[in-house]
Amino acid sequence: MDLARIVELNAIYARVIDTEQLEEWPKLFHDPCLYKLTTADNVAKGFEGGLIYADTRGMLEDRISSLRRVNIYESQRYRHIVGLPVVLGETGGEAEVETPFLIVRIMREGQMDVFATGCYRDRIKPDASGALRFSQRIVVCDSRRFDTLVAIPF
Repeated sequence: MDLARIVELNAIYARVIDTEQLEEWPKLFHDPCLYKLTTADNVAKGFEGGLIYADTRGMLEDRISSLRRVNIYESQRYRHIVGLPVVLGETGGEAEVETPFLIVRIMREGQMDVFATGCYRDRIKPDASGALRFSQRIVVCDSRRFDTLVAIPF
């Protein structure tokens, strides 16, 4: 699979979150899909659950809908710094990819903190039009602590 296209998919992913175009986020996934937010500690212990778990695009859309209409959380934004992906393997046109990330959280008053570091563990394949989409994105955070409600997708 073309590495440049994987880099572009990751750049688009970060941009739709960082620019608060959250309704575009689910469109980057196949349906069905798997999106999970977990910790490196949970992965090491073999725990399958996650802080966020969705296995259809509809569940991702519902998450964004609830963020926009229901959830109450302190105003904040993210800025992703996404490293270069490493293709770990490819089977049947689907690439297994790992990509490091760093997320800075910017609060309403301007305070900035390193919010999360970790890696994305992905399965990526083209859709019917040839555009790359995530069939799986497991967000593995290095820390097992989060200092606020996890509302916005990572």
